[in-house]
Amino acid sequence: MPFSDEANKPWTMEQIRERIRPRTVLDVGAGAGRYAALVREAVGATVFIEAAEVWEPYIFQYQLLHKYNAVSLGDIRDRINFQYDLVILGDVLEHMTEDDAVEVWDRISRQAGHAIISIPIIHYHQDEMFGNPFEKHVVEDWTTERVLDTFPGIIAHKEFPVTGVFIGQFY
Repeated sequence: MPFSDEANKPWTMEQIRERIRPRTVLDVGAGAGRYAALVREAVGATVFIEAAEVWEPYIFQYQLLHKYNAVSLGDIRDRINFQYDLVILGDVLEHMTEDDAVEVWDRISRQAGHAIISIPIIHYHQDEMFGNPFEKHVVEDWTTERVLDTFPGIIAHKEFPVTGVFIGQFY
C-alpha cells in the first residue's frame, strides 16, 4: 500500500531526531510521501529528502514532486547510489525476494550512514493493489529474528503489533 503502519512512526521519528540527525535522506518506496513531512518535523526543514518510487502513478497521485526535494523513478534493485546520511526502507523489502533484499541492504550499507527498515513481522499476505504489481508481498513471513539474522549492522529495533522497525548504522 502507498501508506504504512502509523503505530511505529513516533518511535521511528525519535530515532531519526535523537540518534541519526540526517542532513540527506533517501525515502525508498515513497508511496504517499508520509516520511517527507515526518523527517522534516523531526530534524528541520533544511534536510534534503529524495523520494525513490517504482510506481510512476504514485508520483502524481500523491504529489511527491511537491513533498520532496527530488524524486527518482525506478526499481531500487537497479539503483547504485545510496550516498545519504539515512536511507528509509519503509515497507519495501517484503516486496522482493530475500536475496534481492539482502543485495539492496548490502549496497546501502557500503554507502549510507544509516538505514531504517520498517517491515511486517507477522504473516502478512498482500496482492497487487491499485493496479500496482509492486504492491504484492513476495516474502510474507518476516519476523524480528529473521530480520536481525538477515541484515547486518542493525543497532536498535522495536516491535509493534504489525511491523518492526530496525535501525542500521554503517559508519
